[in-house]
Amino acid sequence: MNTRHAVIETYLGPITVVAKAAAISGLYYEHHVRRPSQEMFGPEVGDGTDPLLNEAVGQLCDYLAGRRRDFDLPLEAEGDAFQRAVWDLVKSIQCGDTTTYGRIAEQVGDRALAQKVGQAVGANPLCIFVPCHRVVGSTGALTGYAGGLNRKQVLLALEEPSAGETGRLF
Repeated sequence: MNTRHAVIETYLGPITVVAKAAAISGLYYEHHVRRPSQEMFGPEVGDGTDPLLNEAVGQLCDYLAGRRRDFDLPLEAEGDAFQRAVWDLVKSIQCGDTTTYGRIAEQVGDRALAQKVGQAVGANPLCIFVPCHRVVGSTGALTGYAGGLNRKQVLLALEEPSAGETGRLF
């Protein structure tokens, strides 16, 4: 089904963006937990001829440079109904905000589902585009991230509001 990918070099390491038909279906780091096999990405389209991948890569680069706070891309992640419900909630977390696995579990109907929510968040194939780095532990601690906790910390620091945005003087 017309699956293809592009790889870009970033300060987070190489990032692979995958498209399937008319939607972005994956974003993976080099040593991503649950990274599919390379064959699942289809051919590499690194020549700039794919408008969807070009747009996704451009928006990702703008985000990583601090020039963009959200994404306007067609996204299509493969997952079961529960995972998709969790990912829809994760998509609604605003840049600069965080939430907990427990809060998301409450939103899907039962706080006791926090561990299952964590598994769904960890299986998110569209990290950054579906900002699972914004989900933290109940104490605010950084927990689990398929790209590694160092990348999670970098992304959260990138999104931290400036002093002017929060009303602070410095």
